[in-house]
This record gives sequence, C-alpha cells and structure tokens, in this order.
Amino acid sequence: MKDRIKQLRKALELTQQEFADRIGIKRNSFANYETGRNTPIDAIIVSMCREFNVNEEWLRTGTGEMFNELDATDIAFNHFGYVMGKGTAQKKAVLSALVEMVYSVPDDKWDYIFNQFEGCLKEARGSNESRED
Repeated sequence: MKDRIKQLRKALELTQQEFADRIGIKRNSFANYETGRNTPIDAIIVSMCREFNVNEEWLRTGTGEMFNELDATDIAFNHFGYVMGKGTAQKKAVLSALVEMVYSVPDDKWDYIFNQFEGCLKEARGSNESRED
C-alpha cells in the first residue's frame, strides 16, 4: 500500500504536508505511511478516498483504477467546494444547477440567465458589505 499512497500523492502533485493537511493528519504520520513504517487505519484510508475521490479497492489492493469516475457535478463540487472552504448543501445545489444549465439551456436564453445571475451576485455582495460595516 505504501507505494500506492506515494503514487497517489505524486499524481495529485501534492507535498506530504499538503496531503496530510487535506486529510487532517500530521505530516510525520503521513510520511510513515509512505515509507511503510506504519499502515493507515481504516478511517485514514476512507479519508484519503473521500477527499481525493480515490478508488478504495485500488488503494488497498492495487486492483482497478486509481480514481473513481466523476460526473460533471461531482467535478465542479469537488473543485469549487474545496476552493470555497468545503461546500454546504446550498453550495452543492447551486453548483449542480449551474452544471445542469450548461448542458440544457438553449443558447438564446443565456443573456437572460447572465443578467439574473449578475443581479444575484450584486445583491449578495451588497449584503456582505453591509454586514462588514
């Protein structure tokens, strides 16, 4: 498993510290998994798989693909949810709707959607500015 853990980290282009931070452990603990000094407990394996969308069977045994397949909504949520400090149910719902719109809205409706979205953003930004005062 140690070789697969290192392979995963390198595929993600993360340092040991960055990887450890993302799954909530100390860098030294992670380094011990990579060198084979320690074997991660099930909870750590599950955390790795959940955080990085890793195929658990591959991580444990080497069977199958490194990553699970994702649909467009999962990709958007995983990226933007992480960037935005983990997603809430509301953020995921908005991202899901946006992804669905990209694939289903006719071209002649995008000006309307853009104007509505722009108005929502202005209002939300105004609300945030009011709270900061």
